This record gives sequence, C-alpha cells and structure tokens, in this order.
Amino acid sequence: MTQLTHLTMADALKGLAEKQFTAVELTEAHVRAVEKARPLNAFITETPDKALEMAKASDARRAKGEAGPMDGLPIAVKDLFCTKDVLTTAASHILDGFQPGYESTVTSNLWRDGAVMLGKVNLDEFAMGSANITSYYGDVINPWSPGEPGNWPRKLVPGGSSGGSAAAVAARVALGATGTDTGGSIRQPAAFTGIVGIKPTYGRCSRWGVVAFASSLDQAGPMTRTVRDSAIMLRSMCGFDPKDSTSVDMPVPDFEKAITGDIRGLRVGIPKEYRVDGMPAEIEEMWRKGIEWLKAAGATPVDISLPHTKYALAAYYIVAPAECSSNLARYDGVRYGLRVEGNSLNEMYENTRGAGFGKEVRRRILIGTYVLSAGYYDAYYLQAQKVRTRIKWDFDQAFEQCDVILTPTAPSGAFAIGEKMDDPIQMYLNDVFTVPVNLAGLPGMSIPAGLGADGLPLGLQLIGKPFDEETLFRVGGVIEDAAQFTATPPFVA
Repeated sequence: MTQLTHLTMADALKGLAEKQFTAVELTEAHVRAVEKARPLNAFITETPDKALEMAKASDARRAKGEAGPMDGLPIAVKDLFCTKDVLTTAASHILDGFQPGYESTVTSNLWRDGAVMLGKVNLDEFAMGSANITSYYGDVINPWSPGEPGNWPRKLVPGGSSGGSAAAVAARVALGATGTDTGGSIRQPAAFTGIVGIKPTYGRCSRWGVVAFASSLDQAGPMTRTVRDSAIMLRSMCGFDPKDSTSVDMPVPDFEKAITGDIRGLRVGIPKEYRVDGMPAEIEEMWRKGIEWLKAAGATPVDISLPHTKYALAAYYIVAPAECSSNLARYDGVRYGLRVEGNSLNEMYENTRGAGFGKEVRRRILIGTYVLSAGYYDAYYLQAQKVRTRIKWDFDQAFEQCDVILTPTAPSGAFAIGEKMDDPIQMYLNDVFTVPVNLAGLPGMSIPAGLGADGLPLGLQLIGKPFDEETLFRVGGVIEDAAQFTATPPFVA
C-alpha cells in the first residue's frame, strides 16, 4: 500500500471508505510527518492531541454511515484563520498568546465536513510578503531546497504569504492546507513548491474569522497536491455567510464534477502584456507548452489584450497598504496580544506597535497611512481605485473573446532566502502575474507544469470569469494530465 502521507485526498477518502485504514491511522502517520518536517519551520503550532481526537470522532461517524465529504482527512491551517481555543498569531509578535473564543467560518465548514486539524502553519507576518521571510517565527524553508535538512547549502523560499501551507503540502506533511490570497499568496507559493492552489472569486469563501490584511482583496482558498483534491476541499470551504457582508449568496457547485477532461471548443485567452521584459526563456517555453497542451485537447487559443496590466502592481501597492493601515489600527495592546507598558496611553500604543510589528508590516502601514492622508488621498488612493476599475474592465472585455485565460503564475522559480530581501521592489515583482486577478476579484488557479533547468517547479496560471471556478477545474485537470508532474521535492516527510 502507498505510504499514507503520500496519498491524495481522493485516494485517502477511497481508502477510508474501503476500510483499508482508519482515520486514526491516517492521522497518526501525518502527526509523525509533522514532527519529521520541523526543520522546514512550516508549523507555528502543532495540535497532535486535537488531531487524534478529531480522527477518533471521524472513525465513529464513518462506522455509523455518517461520514462527511472530507471525513478523516488531515489538513494544515494557515495561522491567519481564527481557531477556537488554539493559538492564532498571524505570524506576528503583536498577537502573542491570542487564543480566539470563536472559529472562522471557513475552518468551521471544514470541521463540519470531517477534516482533521494537524496544526497552524507559518506565513509572512499578517500575510504581507512573497517569500515567507517576514514571520516573527522565522523563515519557512522550501522542501525543494537541495541538500539534507539542517545542512542545506542553499535554502529556498517557499513563496508567500502562504509559504507554510505550501511547504507542508509539498513535503507530504498534510493532505491539504488552507491559504489566503491577497495578491497571489496562494498561487505563487503553489508554483514555487509544485502543488495546486486556487484563489476563488472574491466573496465565494467567507472572510469572517480570518485576520484581515486588505479587506477588498483577501480571499481564502485550498492548497493541495492535485486539481481534484482542490475541488474536494474548496467545496467544503465555500458557502454563504451572513456574518460577512462580502459573502455572496450563491449555490456551491460540486467542483469535482467539472473535471471531465473535455475542453473541446473552449477559447483560451493569451494576454500579450504578460510577456514581460526579462522573463526567463524557460517560463516562456513552459507557457508555450501549456498553449499546445490545450490546443491538442480541442481548445482554441485567442490573443487578447489587458492594457492596464502594467499599472496593476502600482495600484495594488497603494490599495493594499491603505486597507492594511486601517485594519491593523486595532492592534493597540489594550484588549489582547502583546502589551509593552509606557508612561502614558499613547506611549503604550507606540511601544506595543513598535515592538509588535515587523519591518515589512511597519513599512506597509506607513505607506497606507500616507496615501490615505488628507493631502494625498486624491493623488494616490483615489487614482489607484480608478486604475483598479480599468483593470476589471479589461478582463470584462477580454472575456467577451475567451472563456478562460492562461498565463505563467510567477516570473521565476523559487529563489534563495536572502536573495531579494534588501530590495522590496524586486520582492513585490514576484506578484506581477497574480495581482491583477485580486484587483478584479476573479478566480485564479496555479497548476504545476514542469521543472526548470535548475530542477525547481514552475506553474501555469488559469484565470476565470467571476464565479466560474468550474471552468478552471475543467481546464486545470487537462493541464495536469498533460504535464504529468510527478516530481517530489528532495525533502519529503
């Protein structure tokens, strides 16, 4: 029998249903994998006792014929989702000791459907970063780093902000993980680690109980090893939530049924603006291969234009910091988390926020406060919102000519920790292909498409119409079958 930690979610569900193993046995194997993977620093909080308790309950339900759609599947939770009575940190010092008395809607949905929580995984602080190197709890190591644990000659980043989620799934530590995507934080780390990640349409998953970064951009989604697994997990994560004013009241499709392999007659948009200067030839070649795979399956490539793409990063890095400066104003040391005393209330605020927030978070708060200030609101924030509207309009126009859009996920493969740390602009450019999707509120998916010359995974991105995740799964399944990506990282738990 295949090693339990190497199963896909779909195979694990089949094995559980056929009584090849129990949820407890499956969970015990993954708990051991979590321990073995500690050198990756993927987890902030491990919850083995809770996991085994949930697994026992799952076995009891299955014995009664009451198993849910994800019953017995061990997953990791990005430490941005509030989990009742379990430490929730957003990878920040300022949330020291915070144990929510409530559960986020997304994780509630997962537990309702029988998923098992292995623990809370690392991320860039407050989801601000593209490499998982801004966490108070230290850098996450990409399992694709060459060499042996503890003796890595070159430690690679797993992408960010959902780097802990990506590393845990790629290293066969968890069958899947929750992520959040504000400007590419699911898709880019999925590409860097050779897994599948989908950012659903804004409003598809509730944001209630997810620590906010930029409220008009944040969206939860699954990170798994296959397209089918993402379909299984996303169905459980979705659903209308009256507690979230941005949650959309729409039926949740059975995404798995969309994976038919039949894309005949589908029009695939190829945006000319995504051929950026300096993009490595191997990424251009992989993109060309992706087009050929879809053509061979009966789809028709269509050249399209997204003319405002070049302004997307600039607009994003005004809108996102503006919203973060507002959202993070609540962390003051008064009600929960870190408190650093001072001689006055204002001094306590200053001391707490100065000690509690890391360098990148402070940078974004300052940018956001600046662009929202009275003298600059019209010149920066208002203009960025106008650009955002034009970007959305570009996509609306493009989707009159095509059904789905194909692009690279990221302009490079994984890079070494420390390579771009001194240049925030270079770090921000990692999101050049993913940010427009968030600004327009569209669904996007990254699928592993092959290895670069350095042996590191590269991903292709699919962009869909609003609330048309089914087409992404349909096309994503075809790319997955054509790519036959079976490579495993050097480090596997």
